[in-house]
Amino acid sequence: MPLKPTDAIAAVIVTHNRPELLTHSLKVVAQQSHPVRWVIVVDNGDDPQVEALVVEHAGERGVYLPSKHNLGGGGGFAYGFLHALALGADAVWCADDDGRPEGPEVLATLLECAQRHGLESVSPVVCNLEQPKRLAFPLRRGLEWRRQRHELMDPAHPEDDLLEGIASLFNGAVFSAHALERVGVPDFRLFIRGDEVEYHRRLVRSGLPFGTCLRTAYLHPDGSEEFKPILGGRMHTQYPDHPGKRFFTYRNRGYLMNQPGMRRLLPQEYARFGWFFLVQRRDPKGFMEWLRLHRLGRKEHFERP
Repeated sequence: MPLKPTDAIAAVIVTHNRPELLTHSLKVVAQQSHPVRWVIVVDNGDDPQVEALVVEHAGERGVYLPSKHNLGGGGGFAYGFLHALALGADAVWCADDDGRPEGPEVLATLLECAQRHGLESVSPVVCNLEQPKRLAFPLRRGLEWRRQRHELMDPAHPEDDLLEGIASLFNGAVFSAHALERVGVPDFRLFIRGDEVEYHRRLVRSGLPFGTCLRTAYLHPDGSEEFKPILGGRMHTQYPDHPGKRFFTYRNRGYLMNQPGMRRLLPQEYARFGWFFLVQRRDPKGFMEWLRLHRLGRKEHFERP
């Protein structure tokens, strides 16, 4: 049941204490040339100012879902997805508060691409908000890392506008209702960091067709600084600057690497992070903390710090 332009679309935006940034996202989502029937905002900060922004920019299409408990990104999208289905949406379109579609034609372009390729989920290219020609996150294809938007295109086949089986899901992806039935909703336990990777894992294992449309983009703050090159840039590890982000990143990676479809990557995981902490950073304490958090995830101990 692939996506099609006649689908009733619900946009789902998750936010937490960032009304200024949310304003930019809301404006572009609400002004798409392809109509968005519902603009659902899950507010993890339960802020009256956010409710006012939803009314201002989405009007009667706006659906404000406040939460007095911080659900995180995973729980926020789960709440929004289920609410969209309950309203009767044929498909959901993901967004967050610090990013936004690059223009008013993004949704229309995604749906046209999905219909042409028979996709159940389609994503835009995620580009740097300040430098839209650059990718917001480096993307590895084979042994090469791509950092520029044009590097995703195949010069030998410029008409090929789809990267099959590759997607950044919570930054502008569209999912059919059928896909949500097969894949489920994001895992609330992960809170932040890794929830998107885990959802991608499930989408791959579902066998449903999905990919990234190269003709449109979602703009997002640069996230490439977290990815630290090792072995002369042939491989990368992830090292967020904030200790709280490191906690969720490494704990959740431990859980992820213990799941079907991911276990084959576990030897590489130990090799990469062992090299990064012990050889490159000369930080045995950092490696032991990484190991501790990794074990918490493997044991499914999801306490928050």
